[in-house]
Amino acid sequence: KSRHYARVFERQKAAFQREFVTPEGRVIGETQTGWVLALHFDLLKPEHRPRVLDMLVADIQKRGVRLSTGFVGSSYLPWVLSDNGRWDVAFDLLMQKQWPSWLYAVTQGATTIWERWDGWTHDKGFQDPGMNSFNHYAYGAIGSWMYGAVAGLDIEPGAKRLILRPRPGAGLTHAKAALQTLCGPAECGWRIEGGSLVVHAVVPPNMTATLELPDGASEPMDGGTRLVTNEGRYHLESGRYEIVCQYQRQ
Repeated sequence: KSRHYARVFERQKAAFQREFVTPEGRVIGETQTGWVLALHFDLLKPEHRPRVLDMLVADIQKRGVRLSTGFVGSSYLPWVLSDNGRWDVAFDLLMQKQWPSWLYAVTQGATTIWERWDGWTHDKGFQDPGMNSFNHYAYGAIGSWMYGAVAGLDIEPGAKRLILRPRPGAGLTHAKAALQTLCGPAECGWRIEGGSLVVHAVVPPNMTATLELPDGASEPMDGGTRLVTNEGRYHLESGRYEIVCQYQRQ
């Protein structure tokens, strides 16, 4: 089955490249969503990925560090940026308060995620009430990135191992996420105290975790005991952890 679907994917990938990617690596349409989908779903030749990422970042910056994605692209946008090393742009988008952005609605008093970026604006007022929900999931998918990429709590398929990747940024001083797994509650959180990064983790019974620390973090210790490392990754058995390491903001 896996070999069959791998072949199907390669055929579809080749068809996408023939139809929508020029020999020089330009994605037809040149939209943020087009670039995001091509990168996220690995539809490009390896040599074209850096150029497409650069075009995506350039477009975001040209717009004053604003997105132009809709339902299809918004949930993948921050992952594409962080997975490809552009944490700076991902955090800048997260903290943007000008429309269109996630925090624009917050500045207008919203306590839920709107269906449209411009559900309400100062110059136009309310959008068409026929499609203007003020409690909608699509743009709220940024929460998944905040859980998995900022707080750093993720779980492997099969629900037996946690992946903990705490990532400070954008001037944030702390973050924390919790998840109810089949084996019990799991947690990952971090806070910055002076020159130290303190990581809090809860690994449920019958599960293990892999901890990956951000750049700038020194070798960590749990209660004065050095953790066992494997190529920069730390193995955690079930239990509670308070892990401290020296940290230099990147």
